Amino acid sequence: MRRTLPLTLALLVIIVVMLIVNLFIGSVKIPLADICRILVGAGSESEIWTNIVLSSRLPQSLTAIVAGAGLAVSGLQMQTVFRNPLAGPSILGISNGASLGVAFVVLLSGQLGGVALSHLGYLGDAAISVAAIIGALAVMVLIIWISGKVSGNVTLLIIGVMIGYLATAIIGVLKFLSPEEEVKAFVVWGLGSFSRVSGDKMLLFVGVMSVLLPLSFLLVKPLNALMLGDRYAASMGLDVRRARRRIIVCSGVLVAIVTAYCGPIMFIGLAVPHLARGLYRTSDHLVLLPATALCGAALALVCNFISRMPGFEGALPVNSVTALVGAPVIVMVLLRRHKYDF
Repeated sequence: MRRTLPLTLALLVIIVVMLIVNLFIGSVKIPLADICRILVGAGSESEIWTNIVLSSRLPQSLTAIVAGAGLAVSGLQMQTVFRNPLAGPSILGISNGASLGVAFVVLLSGQLGGVALSHLGYLGDAAISVAAIIGALAVMVLIIWISGKVSGNVTLLIIGVMIGYLATAIIGVLKFLSPEEEVKAFVVWGLGSFSRVSGDKMLLFVGVMSVLLPLSFLLVKPLNALMLGDRYAASMGLDVRRARRRIIVCSGVLVAIVTAYCGPIMFIGLAVPHLARGLYRTSDHLVLLPATALCGAALALVCNFISRMPGFEGALPVNSVTALVGAPVIVMVLLRRHKYDF
């Protein structure tokens, strides 16, 4: 417990500092004093600066915080349920299901409807988000149904991986049969981005995730029990199958919402739980869940800042930055701490 409070305060400071940095740094230089006036509603000398901060940088930063926290918590839940350090939010094929839903509406819209979604602006973005949620939830329902039929975690894990491969294969066929323009639009969506959420979409996204993340903390006790093995959890009176389904539902919904709004953001859900364990040196999910959420938010802000650094034309793909930033950090953590409890 001596490490918990100082580390938590340090992470909160890092998140606040990186939030300020994300608001301050960009292709357009805005004085920090003006940013503060804009945030408190006092306005600024330039209307353009106000629009940049309130319509672009602030929504993007808040999206990164919430999405990073959600993916990190989802990854921790999957690693605990399957007692597998390589498990992540996409391990059961839920994110692949979201990608499949988007592939159907993006790659087939031009052929079947005669109008490409990439030309429809806001309506097209809304259709993509809905398709991603439907695809992810459809796979999640299938996984939950299968989890009631099989007793072993390994079997469920293999089936989830196979579902992911099947979805990827169907996406490959659709890409082969689709026009080049629509394939490019789908590939760009698949790179992931925190900048797609703004205005009312940002408020809805942050609001929904602000409800889902606290609800995930209600699963602390079953997560701690499952970490010690199914037999031990059952001996404590836990209904293992029911607890597993609840955790999969929580993790799947978090992944579905984040993927629908931001695209498939990789690596954060896999790496951040290891980072939190290495920093806090505990396996108690009462500490690990909030710690993982804070680490995910901080890492997502760092990656968002790097992707938008001055000198880059436009923005780098978030998925490339998450791997470049996160992989060395996790390797260092694993080298310093050889033993993990799963």
